[in-house]
Amino acid sequence: MPLDPSAMNKARALLALPTEKLLEQATSLREEAFGKQIVLCAIINARSGNCSMNCAFCAQSSANHTPIASFPLLPREILKERILALAELPVSHIGIVTSGAALSTSELKTVTELFASLPQALQARLCTSFGRLKAEALAKLRQAGITRFHHNLETSERYYPRICTSQAWQDRLRTVQAARRAGFVNCTGGLFGMGESWDDRIALALTLKEEKIRQVPINFLHPHPATPLARQKPLDAEEALRIIALFRHILPQATLRVCGGRPITLGPMQEMIFAAGANGLMVGDYLTTQGQACKDDLAMLDKLGLHHAMG
Repeated sequence: MPLDPSAMNKARALLALPTEKLLEQATSLREEAFGKQIVLCAIINARSGNCSMNCAFCAQSSANHTPIASFPLLPREILKERILALAELPVSHIGIVTSGAALSTSELKTVTELFASLPQALQARLCTSFGRLKAEALAKLRQAGITRFHHNLETSERYYPRICTSQAWQDRLRTVQAARRAGFVNCTGGLFGMGESWDDRIALALTLKEEKIRQVPINFLHPHPATPLARQKPLDAEEALRIIALFRHILPQATLRVCGGRPITLGPMQEMIFAAGANGLMVGDYLTTQGQACKDDLAMLDKLGLHHAMG
């Protein structure tokens, strides 16, 4: 996917700035677009493990042998119970995430019937991450009241074959585009710290800009045992902050939501993500690793004079 060389060079020039200056400009961009409002989200691991994809970073791939809990799609009543529990938190969106290439027809029927039974206000807070769905399946999700669909591009087109060979990067992009054509708001971002270059990071940000993505999850690698990236060293906190700031400069109007890998990568510097330009974060646990309690993140926002928003 060809990218504008001048845009690449402009982004490279940003990276020549000292970190303090880069973050200072990113803070200004965040405040100009969002003020002091920070959006929160949380996720439910609704089907875990046994994925046929061979993503090098993923604990849920059947090609890897990470000791995690594997289970089929949660029964309807349990899934509903977990959705309702998260709905009590001050999160704008609740992600329903399933492992695997895509939901089966019967699984899609289960979840769409559940979603359609929920109040409209709660439907609007759901974000589904169900893999490479076809147009017909996406239409059924829309009919069930879902308005947001999550599907990451993970990294640049150039680097993607280094981390996954069971599907093409273009397949991921086509899913993102199909979701948009079906009327969904795209929630699409990437994973950093897999050995990719700064040019790969720039290329991903520019792709998201071209695709007009306004909801961007930013994840950092948590090296899982028994995966090909198990020995990959977590990113330095300053480098992670510079990635966030880079994305804020390239995507000034997008919600940048820091998600997986936040505790292991940023540790005591987590509160600096807002200075780097982030205006959102995922609270609670991730798919297979522990996160940070919502009350602790709310306390962090209060300390910084920031406020959680439900929009």
